[in-house]
Amino acid sequence: MAAQREVSAWRPRVPGVVEVFHAHYTGYAYPMHVHDAWTLLIVDDGAVRYDLDRHEHGTPHDTVSLLPPHVPHNGSPVTERGFRKRVLYLDLSVLDAGLVGAAVDGPDLRDPLLRARIGQLHTALGRPGDEFEAASRLTLVTERLYGHLRPRQRLRVPPPDRGVAHRLRELLDARLVEGVALQEAARLVHAHPAHLVRAFSRRFGIAPHQYLMSRRVEHARRLLLRGMRPADTAVASGFYDQAHLTRHFRRLVGVTPGRYARAGDGAAVRTG
Repeated sequence: MAAQREVSAWRPRVPGVVEVFHAHYTGYAYPMHVHDAWTLLIVDDGAVRYDLDRHEHGTPHDTVSLLPPHVPHNGSPVTERGFRKRVLYLDLSVLDAGLVGAAVDGPDLRDPLLRARIGQLHTALGRPGDEFEAASRLTLVTERLYGHLRPRQRLRVPPPDRGVAHRLRELLDARLVEGVALQEAARLVHAHPAHLVRAFSRRFGIAPHQYLMSRRVEHARRLLLRGMRPADTAVASGFYDQAHLTRHFRRLVGVTPGRYARAGDGAAVRTG
């Protein structure tokens, strides 16, 4: 099989995420090297064999690998088919240096829920405008990683506060168009980000990012019925661009903003 190297990389606007890296390699092995950030790795196809701290490890399909900063490692495909991987590089604001020893001792984590959440996080990170969702998913991933690496010292979360969910909802309503970063919301509401996401979801039956997007779509509907163009509606409703509006609008309403606007002029819209 001919050697193949396909990569994509970007830095999202999500605090703590240094880089997102997706790659498909065949016929390629990378030598010993180090990163100054945490390497959170999932393999979607094939498997990787690597050395970390002079011990050999592997990445079966259902494994999450967490490689600590400044610790040398390498990597090579297990078979000639190579491997397809997705990687997040996370800085020390996400996972502190005190976890390095535990990660060296056990870098490969068998946790289907963690793996699924990392996959959802990658999806959100690949969609400009969904940074609030990505940050929310990142804090839940971080919480679970702490649970693996410090099972006796879980990530410190404040005691339950019934008002947290309502205060966050008020904040999201007040900042509907301009938005708010999850870390800023946590400071303003006086709650840990993970607790904030969980409390809101439990109280209202919807995740904070889903609530925000549904409110923005609702706002966009009103503007479209007043005759505003979809491109202008996207900006006026807090979306990244018209494509961002269209994706969420179609998901929640069943049609594109343009077709919905035409319905407002008396034209029938069929979604089937």
